[in-house]
Amino acid sequence: MFIIKSNQAQYEYDIHSLVKAFYPEEEVRVLTPESVIKDRKITEYPVALQITFGLEEIELVFADGGHYRQAHTGQGQPDDKNAFKRFLYHSLREETGQTLPWGNLTGIRPTKIAMAMLEQGRTEDEICSFLEHEHMVSHEKAMLGIEIARREASILEPLHYENGYSLYIGIPFCPTTCLYCSFTSFPISMWKEKVAEYLGALEKELSYIAQAYRDKTLDTVYIGGGTPTSLSAGELDRLLRKIKDLFDFSTVAEFTVEAGRADSITEDKLKVLYRHGVTRISVNPQTMKQETLELIGRRHTVWQVTEAYKMARDIGFDNINMDIILGLPGEKAEDVQETMAQIETLAPDSLTVHSLAIKRASKMAQWIVENGILSLHNTDETMRIAEKGARRMGMAPYYLYRQKNMSGNFENVGYAVPGKYGIYNILIMEEKQTIIAAGAGTVTKRVYGDGRIERCDTVKDVTGYIERIDEMIERKRLLLCD
Repeated sequence: MFIIKSNQAQYEYDIHSLVKAFYPEEEVRVLTPESVIKDRKITEYPVALQITFGLEEIELVFADGGHYRQAHTGQGQPDDKNAFKRFLYHSLREETGQTLPWGNLTGIRPTKIAMAMLEQGRTEDEICSFLEHEHMVSHEKAMLGIEIARREASILEPLHYENGYSLYIGIPFCPTTCLYCSFTSFPISMWKEKVAEYLGALEKELSYIAQAYRDKTLDTVYIGGGTPTSLSAGELDRLLRKIKDLFDFSTVAEFTVEAGRADSITEDKLKVLYRHGVTRISVNPQTMKQETLELIGRRHTVWQVTEAYKMARDIGFDNINMDIILGLPGEKAEDVQETMAQIETLAPDSLTVHSLAIKRASKMAQWIVENGILSLHNTDETMRIAEKGARRMGMAPYYLYRQKNMSGNFENVGYAVPGKYGIYNILIMEEKQTIIAAGAGTVTKRVYGDGRIERCDTVKDVTGYIERIDEMIERKRLLLCD
């Protein structure tokens, strides 16, 4: 346990994120005078870092003797937080001898900085210099962020921001729950009797959205989860028929369904998706190493992944995405190399490369307690193996985001061949358009003309969602209709 004590309740998120990035094997807790300590055992641990905000300076004292001071830049001033993060990063770097690829950036959307500066007319050299010197981002990551920001801007240009929106539909069922997963997901085998009721509630919510936004332009539709293809072919047909009846698809630039896991994909389900005009699907192996698939709880084989992909191609899908995760338990560079070699023989249209994010709510967190974080290997080498493989397939990076507690402190990157970019993926990251989300465990984000964003969520529990659907709709009405 890495205990941090601060004499002020400020910058707690940034302190936690940066310290955790330098000490990934530790459970990090930030205690302030306002902290509510529910677990009294925490007080038994020694303080590893004391942070003191004084009138004229900030002081960091590490338990092993490291001692760092910096004068205030002016309390309450806009740059105060950034100055503190630079100071904390430099101190942690001195203390550990490590550097982080994304420097002191703790947000999930590092391309936002590059995009904003491009919109201001700043040059590539100016943006790169700013990221390297103000945020200690590596040159390689700074250039990646700029490349993606440029591509995102061109992809999003035709979309309708002020009078448009995108639609997300959540299907919270999966064949099984993967070791690393923290999304809203329920085993389909235990919830089959509730699926019809869930779809009924979902259709009611979708009917409200269609009516409330009847004068808006719908740009993209994304059905995710969970695993949407956990539904039967008949259930998928019912849902897609309803969606097509309710919404005007004449303006929809992209209609995605996450087919996801190979153990949920069948020929009749793929034919339903294709018949209803789904333009983009995902067939996600995560890895092509059978032993790892079994360890993380994906009850399908590498052969099934290949067969599901080929089946989708044979049916006519010409925009297929595949996901992989780097840093899975026990996997090393040679395993990533083999996964990429097998994916290259399939030649998908896009590839999303995830760095394993360790979520408290996932089974992975307990696995790490039992096996140690050193069993997870995500390095510059594995990231480059994936990037080189994607570029060999003619793909370019088009969106990027980060998560808390990512293996190796790296990032998730989407690669695609020209014309096959996942538009919704960019929209959800860059927050430039309202995204209305329907279904259990989803979050709607309304983007206003001045850039302000407001949110409303739905309950995660399937039964609660069904029973409280009128309340979920009322939450949306309060957000969307003013």
